[in-house]
Amino acid sequence: MPEESENQIRVAQRSDWKTEPMPDQHETFVLNRSFSAEEMDALRRGNIPQAMEDKWFWYMENDSLWAHRSWTGYCIYRIDFSEDGNHHVTVNRDPQQYGCTSIEEDVNTLNELLDWWTRTPYDHYNEWLSETYEALEKAGKS
Repeated sequence: MPEESENQIRVAQRSDWKTEPMPDQHETFVLNRSFSAEEMDALRRGNIPQAMEDKWFWYMENDSLWAHRSWTGYCIYRIDFSEDGNHHVTVNRDPQQYGCTSIEEDVNTLNELLDWWTRTPYDHYNEWLSETYEALEKAGKS
């Protein structure tokens, strides 16, 4: 097997991390959003967590992005990308794995995540700070 050069970017694959399947309890919605070629390239590279603060492992298989929580391996989102910009999203609704029950909240969260994940390079630490601040704000502790 050839060695990876320092300049070669490693593309995440399902086998790179502990993953759980999308549970039977799930819901679907359409996310209307366009992505540039560069943003899609960033999503196709995926993310293999490198630090405790990096809460997400994601990878692409064909035209589907699978997003898992890094600590548990729970699958939270699957996005089936469409050329027309109307992307089919499946979201976890198992209350033991994911507490959100609102499609509106998931649309907002997923758009924020996609904003972070399409940045080059991906900055997990600032994403973690942002998620932590939002959680504190929701709890009335900001």
